[in-house]
Amino acid sequence: MRPNRILLSTALVVVALVIQVSVLARLQLPGAVPDLVLLTVLGLAFVYGHLAGAFIGFGAGLLADLAPPADHALGRYALVLCVIGYLAGLARPQDGKLRSATGPMAVVVAAAIGSTLLYAGVGALVGDTAARHVGLVGLLFTAAVYDLLLAPFTVPLIMALARRTDHDPLADSQSGGDVASGWLASGTGLRIGSQRSGLRVKTARTRANRAGRIKGVKRL
Repeated sequence: MRPNRILLSTALVVVALVIQVSVLARLQLPGAVPDLVLLTVLGLAFVYGHLAGAFIGFGAGLLADLAPPADHALGRYALVLCVIGYLAGLARPQDGKLRSATGPMAVVVAAAIGSTLLYAGVGALVGDTAARHVGLVGLLFTAAVYDLLLAPFTVPLIMALARRTDHDPLADSQSGGDVASGWLASGTGLRIGSQRSGLRVKTARTRANRAGRIKGVKRL
């Protein structure tokens, strides 16, 4: 990952974690807690892709494992968000821009349900059966509803920030030839080039005609 991606991802994850721990967790909502960290990972994975999504998810989950009042095994949520970030990155749009909200909202619901199930499954492997006492069905429903309601206010903003800060001037200057080749391949550059060539030929002919007329006048 490039340094600008690392800095932005770290800043967004830290802010999301602080808001989740200090605000959302204190709302005393029934069932699950709105997972702003999960939505942050999803927004970044939609722009950066599956590999970056996996790394960001792992780092975000590890911070969540260390943040108080965490009472579960270290690395448990890191594993969950690593898998979720990888899978969400596979659903990234071709150009990183959303054309419809249906697909991303479906991914948000699937991620909310999948992360809750995966978290409970990993907990069962290490002997944590808290999900059974709380009620897994209620957790799944409330997690999906809360994240779905919060997603329109967070995911598009995170994606916009990620795209805005992902500008690399050096890469752009190095890829100038590739851009020109792309224009030629698409036909636009070819038309412009043919127009310019035609203009040069026309200008040369005009100058030749003018020179011929001048010479003819001189000969007369």
